[in-house]
Amino acid sequence: MGCRVSGVGVVGYINRRNVIFFVLTIVGAGMVYGPLRDLLGSGARSEYYSHITLIPLVSICLIYWERKNLFREAAYSYRMGIILLLFGVLLYLIGTGQKQALSQNDYSGIITLAGVVFWIGAFTLSYGYRAFRLAIFPLLFLAFMIPIPTVLMDEVIYLLQVGSTEVTYVLFQIIGVPVSRDGFTFHLPNISIEVAKECSGIRSSLALFITSFLSAHFFLKTGWRKAVLIPAIIPITIFKNGIRIVTLSLLAVYVDERFITGGFLHKSGGFVFYIPALGLLGIILLFLRKSEKRTERRRMVS
Repeated sequence: MGCRVSGVGVVGYINRRNVIFFVLTIVGAGMVYGPLRDLLGSGARSEYYSHITLIPLVSICLIYWERKNLFREAAYSYRMGIILLLFGVLLYLIGTGQKQALSQNDYSGIITLAGVVFWIGAFTLSYGYRAFRLAIFPLLFLAFMIPIPTVLMDEVIYLLQVGSTEVTYVLFQIIGVPVSRDGFTFHLPNISIEVAKECSGIRSSLALFITSFLSAHFFLKTGWRKAVLIPAIIPITIFKNGIRIVTLSLLAVYVDERFITGGFLHKSGGFVFYIPALGLLGIILLFLRKSEKRTERRRMVS
C-alpha cells in the first residue's frame, strides 16, 4: 500500500506516489512540448492560443486549493490509470504517424489531447478514482489546452464574422451613418471597411468562454443555469465586435483614418472592448445567481 500525501512539510510530499506522478507528468509534458512550441511560434494561428500556457497553471491551482480533500484517501487506481495512460500513448502514436498529413494546428491538437489524457491517467493511477472524481473539473479544464480542429475553428470564425457584420450594419443604421454594404464590406464616406476573419473576435471569444466556464463552476450550482451562462458568450462577443467595428469606423471617418489602418485601438486595443463584454457576462451571472438563491430559499421554506 502506497504512502499518503498528507505528510508534513517537504518530506511529506516526497513519497513513492508523488514520485510516480511527477515522473509521468514529465513524460506527458515532453509529449506536448514540441508540438505546442512549434504551434505557438508559427504565427499562423498562434494568436488564437495565447491562453494555452495559463491553462495548466489554473488546473494546478484548483487542485492545490482542494488538496486536503482530494488526497485525504489517496490510493492507487491501476486499472483506470493504466487504461488512460495507454490510451494517451495510442493517441500520441496515431498523431505522430499522421504528422505529415495534418496541419500544424491539427497535429498539435491530437498530440496535446494525447498528453492531457496521459496526464489524467497519471493522476488517476497515483491518487485513485476518488481523487479523480473530486478533481474532475480541474482535470477536464485541461481540455482548453487542446488546439481547436481547423474545420471547427473555421466554422466558428465564420459564424462570428457573419454575426459581427450583421450587428455592425444594424448599429450603423441606428446611429444614422450613411453606409452601403457589399457582403462583409461596408462603404462609408471616404473609406471602405471589411469585416475580415481577423475581426471575428475569436481570441476574446475564447477568453470569455474560459472565463464563463470558471464562473459557472465557482458561482452556480444548477446545471441548466450553467448551460445558460456559457453559450451567452456568443451573442456577447458578436455585440462587442459590432461595437468595436463601428467605433473604429467612426473614428477613421470623422477623426483620423489611421484608427482603422494601424492605430493602437485596431491592433492592440481589444481589451478596451473586452472589459464591457466581461461586464455583460457579470450581469448575466449575477441574475442567474440571484435566481438560484431565490429557488434555494423557496425550497427551504417549503
